[in-house]
Amino acid sequence: MTLLIGKIPVAGWVESAVNWLTSNLSGFFDAIQTGGNHLMNGMTNGLIAMPSWAVIIGVTIFAILSSGKKWGFVAFTFLGLLFIANQNLWSDLMNTLTLVVVSSLVSIVIGVPLGIWMAKKETVAKIVQPVLDFMQTMPGFVYLIPAVAFFGIGVVPGVFASVIFALPPTVRMSNLGIRQVPKDLVEAADSYGSTPKQKLFKLELPLATGTILAGINQTIMLALSMVVIASMIGAPGLGRGVLSAVQNADIGKGFVNGLALVILAIIIDRFTQKLNVDPAAKQQASKGRWKMWTALAVAVAMVGTGVINAVTSTKSAKESVNLVYVQWDSEVASSNVLAEAMREHGYNVKLTPLDNSIMWQSVANGQADASVSAWLPNTHAAQYKKYKDQIDLLGPNLTGASTGFVVPSYMNVQSISDLTTQAGKTVTGIEPGAGVMKSADKALADYGLKEQGWTVTPSSSGAMAVALGKAIKEHKDIVITGWQPHWMFQKYDLKYLKDPKQSFGKAESLNTFTRKGLKADKPDVYKVLKNFHWTKEDMGEVMLATSNGKSAKEAAKDWIKAHPKQVDAWFK
Repeated sequence: MTLLIGKIPVAGWVESAVNWLTSNLSGFFDAIQTGGNHLMNGMTNGLIAMPSWAVIIGVTIFAILSSGKKWGFVAFTFLGLLFIANQNLWSDLMNTLTLVVVSSLVSIVIGVPLGIWMAKKETVAKIVQPVLDFMQTMPGFVYLIPAVAFFGIGVVPGVFASVIFALPPTVRMSNLGIRQVPKDLVEAADSYGSTPKQKLFKLELPLATGTILAGINQTIMLALSMVVIASMIGAPGLGRGVLSAVQNADIGKGFVNGLALVILAIIIDRFTQKLNVDPAAKQQASKGRWKMWTALAVAVAMVGTGVINAVTSTKSAKESVNLVYVQWDSEVASSNVLAEAMREHGYNVKLTPLDNSIMWQSVANGQADASVSAWLPNTHAAQYKKYKDQIDLLGPNLTGASTGFVVPSYMNVQSISDLTTQAGKTVTGIEPGAGVMKSADKALADYGLKEQGWTVTPSSSGAMAVALGKAIKEHKDIVITGWQPHWMFQKYDLKYLKDPKQSFGKAESLNTFTRKGLKADKPDVYKVLKNFHWTKEDMGEVMLATSNGKSAKEAAKDWIKAHPKQVDAWFK
């Protein structure tokens, strides 16, 4: 049955509401973002300042003090943290810990009082309950959209999205805990003339503590589960490594970063469970004051080593610069080469991978300084049209780039118009928001292939590369959305399908663009960005090295070492 009314413009209403909030409360959101960044950067820097060995020893001692004669958790804690440090993920671990701790604390501060209020007022419970249902069932990715609109990119919007997703368990369990306090005890307290405050703090909360702590434990675990999603909007940490591995189909890197998250989750879970003990155990523990003093001494020693390390390792940098990029192989290569070159010349460079549209938005809003990842005039035409008045376009840093349908050379097709039933009438694509995906849809329409049942299947650049390699190994047909420069053209024998109708446009260039005002604020940085140029062959060397197992940072350093004159020219 067809509804007689038109489509309800819910999406438009929501977008209008978010636009109104960002316009009228921008000062409020900016204050939260600034304060939050200072707080969390301070926490992270403090944690990173403490040597990894000191933290590993300290946390292991805490595990010994809390576990007694049970050595399984102690061994797991020591070996797990040692493994994370061995994999060079220590700073990522500290960034993740900051995100989880702040998200959890905010959730607790909001959730416990709200849960108590729900238990005391039935009307409040009826209003809040469906809101909690909404918060828990709405996909976490949806929260990224208003998070970026309100707070830009970085760890603050990551906390915002994490709090919304992780808050409900604390609220629900606090409500449940207070409601489960025996009625006869409540009535007895009333009969003895207890005030509501006395009844809450001396009777209800002590009896509900176990249930509330169980909810807090769930909240912490949910906050941990959000770190990968939060990394999509620039939140640093282990989640960024997992996201990068997913986008590039790097199974090994994904497993290592995921395992580090598992280790952190288990350690946090066991420590929080130690807080949830029965009153008799607490009374017994209170007799062992030496444990408390030992833990305090260990904490002071850890902080002390951090202070000493921070004082002795202070470095000066010329200027700081925040570069953003989209995690395509080509952009990973160019961004890392530029970042490493600038670091070697004394600049403090922050490199942040983002979704394509958020990358453009962050530079246009001044939340990032620059990017060298603009594919023009075709692939990023929509983003450039939207933000061209809010950015400075410095021009090409690489020319001769191209996009189109790519197939293995053994396939008996030369043009898009030759496609009939190959590859199951499916084009293997990359991320849904990429400009090449829009061009691919246009090509299918222009050549009448949509009418014949052809479709473009979105995935990621990494997944596409894996599918290509598998098809070539099995000598099967495959059509992909390809672009050059890319390492796959050096690794495999590939060809572009001719595009006489120019659905993918003409040859493109990779361009550098900056936020407005960068030239005045940081003229030296602007000059380096303006001078940054290299070739398709240069980029291909770096991409091939990363595809063969080197990290992007290592590949960038090797290329810089091999091309000193070219790199020095960027800084003249």
